[in-house]
Amino acid sequence: MDIDLSPKLAKKVGEGDGGSYFAWCPSELPMLREGNIGAAKLALEKNGFALPNYCDSARVAYILQGSGTVGIVLPEKEEKVVPVKKGDALALPFGVITWWHNKEDAEFVVLFLGDTKTAHKRGEFTIFYLTGTNGIFTGFSTEFVSRAWDLEESVVKTLVGKQTGKGIVKLAGSNMPEPKQEHRDGMALNCEEAPLDVDIKGGGRVVLLNTKNLPLVGEVGCGADLVRLDGGAMCSPGFSCDSALQVTYIVRGSGRAQVVGVDGKRVLETTVKAGNLFIVPRFFIVSKIADPEGLEWFSIITTPNPIFTHMAGSIGCWKGLSPMVLESAFNVDSETEHLFRSKRTSDAIFFPPPN
Repeated sequence: MDIDLSPKLAKKVGEGDGGSYFAWCPSELPMLREGNIGAAKLALEKNGFALPNYCDSARVAYILQGSGTVGIVLPEKEEKVVPVKKGDALALPFGVITWWHNKEDAEFVVLFLGDTKTAHKRGEFTIFYLTGTNGIFTGFSTEFVSRAWDLEESVVKTLVGKQTGKGIVKLAGSNMPEPKQEHRDGMALNCEEAPLDVDIKGGGRVVLLNTKNLPLVGEVGCGADLVRLDGGAMCSPGFSCDSALQVTYIVRGSGRAQVVGVDGKRVLETTVKAGNLFIVPRFFIVSKIADPEGLEWFSIITTPNPIFTHMAGSIGCWKGLSPMVLESAFNVDSETEHLFRSKRTSDAIFFPPPN
């Protein structure tokens, strides 16, 4: 595969009085188009309001910064008004209508990752707004709107004429529904507070997002994880053994990453930092080493319940091979094979920095 895997930062593609919308473009990150993956960010200022909309792709949303409210209307269901904060992950299936609101002073930032196999454009999300200057009311004629909603034409003209914002607006004293804590059930999971699936002292921690702790993940078709790697620690080389793509956003810190592909070729060696997005192709092996301040990333994997094969550590696939096979494969004597096998017998997935 001769394709640029270098990590990239998002670019601003839209803005309004209440905030901005950012996206990664397939022209700059070719793996988006190759892997049919979309990636974007929404940033809302105080009183920012992302107007009701739906997307042409199912997505996973992750709150990168701040706190706010999201309104969610699943097909043929009533609206849920969900309070969300940093570390929350939400699964947004096909057909869901959402709106986002920030009433706090701090900026509210949401990451969106998802599969674009049903999208209008490979590797990009297309948003359809219900209201605003680019909403559906402005596209239909007055006659159609009047008949569809059984309204006088004068009322229709008022509805359309009052919509002066596009996509993201700033509210001034408007009443918004109060978020309900009980609406979080089944809709949101805080990855920073959830029970750890992996916890290696001095190495790192993982929280998995799958159909067990957030059932809607099954409808989205993507699993996810939040990984926090301690300073100087290493993440074992590994790959997704169920043909899934791994899409990684660096949340905090920095570190080094290497990816090895077909014919043992190193296809990426780079430094990753907060705000970077990069995609590991199917079956390619990736490993990361955190800089002293540590490294944190949020990933989606394009299957609801991903399975990984780790190459090193106590659960590394080498442990399953017999000594004679390893001696022959490496073309080494039994002493060297034993030395290779005897290492990393207690460490799994994450390796603390050497003493």
